[in-house]
Amino acid sequence: MKKLFIALIFLGFITSAKATTIMPTLSTAAVATSIQEMDEEAQVESASFTQELKKRFIEGGPGFMGIVLICLILGLAIAIERIIFLNLATTNTKKLTEGVEEALSSGGVDAAKEFCRNTKGPVASIFYQGLDRVDEGVESAEKAVVAYGGVQMGQLEKNVSWISLFIALAPMLGFMGTVIGMIQAFDKIEAAGDMQPSLVAGGIKVALLTTVFGLIVAIILQVFYNYIVAKIDSIVNDMEDASITLVDILVAQKK
Repeated sequence: MKKLFIALIFLGFITSAKATTIMPTLSTAAVATSIQEMDEEAQVESASFTQELKKRFIEGGPGFMGIVLICLILGLAIAIERIIFLNLATTNTKKLTEGVEEALSSGGVDAAKEFCRNTKGPVASIFYQGLDRVDEGVESAEKAVVAYGGVQMGQLEKNVSWISLFIALAPMLGFMGTVIGMIQAFDKIEAAGDMQPSLVAGGIKVALLTTVFGLIVAIILQVFYNYIVAKIDSIVNDMEDASITLVDILVAQKK
């Protein structure tokens, strides 16, 4: 009787162990299935959004919509080029001024010029021009720094005006498409001699689509434009502060 009782207990342990092994497997399979279903739903939503965007773009008309798209492409290309250029032009001015001061103390003007030549950025170029005129006096060096600072500022602001042009042009083209769409709608009403919603709907839809796309392009480019302007202002402030520091260093070296 005891042997039978022990056998029943052993059988119960085996059954419970199998059940605990099967349950995590089932739960893992359910989680994997739900994740797969979510991925499929996301792909379907992405595909439907792309198709809807293409559909609306075609409905807006290839004329004005194509011009607005060209404004977006050109504006983004210029903005990306400016952002890369400005990030490469950013210099650690504190480290640069400390290096120039140390080079002047140890090796003179030639060593400081060599240090600036090996450093990238507009601030290093301004320092080099100032050091190159230091033999003519501190005032000549200061004038060279100011003049070459204006040149470097022009290089930083290169092609930025084109972005502002595309920001203004995109919504204007959208509004022009709106006006043309409304004119087409009224022409259809005049030709039909009757005020039917189906006649007006097509022209109004084209008008609204061109306006929406023009505003979207302007908003996107405006964000990039503001970032670029803020970056330029930051670099220009660093240039001005570093130029004043360089003049102070040169005056101290002359004493």
